[in-house]
Order: sequence, then C-alpha cells, then structure tokens
Amino acid sequence: MAEDLGIGDAVAGEAGAVIGFLSLGAGIEGTVERVDGELPQSQEAGEYQRLKALFEDFGHTMPEASRTRLEAEIAALEPHWAAYLERGEQVTVRVRLDNGFVLDGAHQDILTPL
Repeated sequence: MAEDLGIGDAVAGEAGAVIGFLSLGAGIEGTVERVDGELPQSQEAGEYQRLKALFEDFGHTMPEASRTRLEAEIAALEPHWAAYLERGEQVTVRVRLDNGFVLDGAHQDILTPL
C-alpha cells in the first residue's frame, strides 16, 4: 500500500471501556513503530515496585517491626507510583501488522494478545 488507510476515527469512551476488537489470524505479528508519551520511570516509582514485591513475597515471614517499617516506606512511595501510573494512561503506540493494518494512536493497554 502506498498510504495508510484509517479504519475509523478514534472513539472517546469511558476509561477501560472496550469499544471493539480486531481478530487476526494465527501467526500475524506486528512491529511497534512509535511510542508516544512514554516517560522513564522515576527512581521512587521503581523503589515502590521493588519494596511492594518484597512485602508481598516475604512480608508474612518478617518480624513485626521490620514489616511495619516496610509498610511505612511503601506508603510514603505510593504517591510516586500513582503519578507514574497516571502518566502511563497517556501512552499511545503505532503498530504496523504484517497483514498491512496499522494501529495508530492506540492506547498501550489495548494491545493484549488473547
């Protein structure tokens, strides 16, 4: 194809609402050509993830004082994690599928293989 063809205009809906789906044949792959709005994760957001995983995996085995201190550290970092997730809601991608379809401006969360 000499130019990209749009299937339809973007539809504004409620966050998380499914507005349709695209069923592709087995073996169809694609290439992410562009990611818009992606910002690097802050050190605090990374530390929140690390501590949260530590707490979920080993919190039940920790002494009470250590568990309490870890919970406090996680709570202090939670606003940084929430801010990072909020920024992630603005990330869109352009994907060119092997069959010629192009998904442009698609929110990153909708690209979930079944």
